[in-house]
Amino acid sequence: MFSSIIKGGFCSSKNFIFAISSIAICVLIYFSAQLFVPLPADKRGAEIEIPHGTSSGRVFELLNQKGLLRDKNIMLFIVEILGADREFKAGHYSFRDSRTPIGVLLDILRGRVIENRITITEGETIWNVAEKLQKAGIMSEEDFFRLNADPGFRSSLDIDAPSLEGYLFPDTYKFPKDYEPEKVIRVMVDNMRSHFTPDILLEMKKSGMTERDVLTLASIIEKEAVVDFERPIISAVYRNRLKKRMRLDADPTSIYGIKDFKDGITRKDLRRDTPYNTYRRRGLPPGPIAAPGIKSIIAAVYPADVPYLYFVSKNNREHHFSKSSREHFKAVQYYRLKRHGVKKSGKNDRT
Repeated sequence: MFSSIIKGGFCSSKNFIFAISSIAICVLIYFSAQLFVPLPADKRGAEIEIPHGTSSGRVFELLNQKGLLRDKNIMLFIVEILGADREFKAGHYSFRDSRTPIGVLLDILRGRVIENRITITEGETIWNVAEKLQKAGIMSEEDFFRLNADPGFRSSLDIDAPSLEGYLFPDTYKFPKDYEPEKVIRVMVDNMRSHFTPDILLEMKKSGMTERDVLTLASIIEKEAVVDFERPIISAVYRNRLKKRMRLDADPTSIYGIKDFKDGITRKDLRRDTPYNTYRRRGLPPGPIAAPGIKSIIAAVYPADVPYLYFVSKNNREHHFSKSSREHFKAVQYYRLKRHGVKKSGKNDRT
């Protein structure tokens, strides 16, 4: 009798373990089906917006409405287990690459919001930047130029200049979809200022140059220099001319705001009287003429120790530098004749 009781108890234990195991397997299969089975093809690529302060429960309701979840309660359970029951990163999410509900959940937990990318390159103008921002879907050209023309907005950024030109640092940026235009511009301006090291700021103070002075001179250097080693030399030329109260005679300033730099510069351009044309006005222009990179900014602050006052293109991406107008005139004549000679011989002339 005792043995039969033990036997019966043993069988009951086996049955109990079998039942528990079966339940666990069923639960595992159910969880796996809910989490890892691919979503229907028509549900992939769905997009949702998570506003600031949205609870996890509301987030999963939104996902459920889009057909991206099979059991939102399982998702809530997982989030609680992981200790991730918190405010999710606000923004727009697209699940084009998320083929399963668990993939959707991981995208949400990692805050993979839709981002629009833009690259500003050295020497570009605000017109180039506005066009790129619109093409990237970050802001309209209208919004950009509205902010550009707003003195109150520029003042809020501590910009003492007639526009945003030169203050939008050339770099690659990623902005969440529907990021506020004001914040976009602030990020670019802050990025520019982050490159002004304590040493640069100290040197500016010693030389009496303001932020606008540095960016303006740097923008001219950016448009004139092709090879890096010439940047501080070109800077020295303009700094030397400023000290002697000579006009800068910087070609790129003559067409700023009139036409694109790639359209070339004519004698008529040099004679045109605009606030930016340094052939007609003394001193630096009212503000930058393009977006200077860090190399040109450093060159503007740390010019080479040279006596030059003039330079002319050697038609090979470099320049010939001169100390006097007489020497400069001879160099101009020489390289002009050389350029025409190269053209006649049928060889390429790259400047």
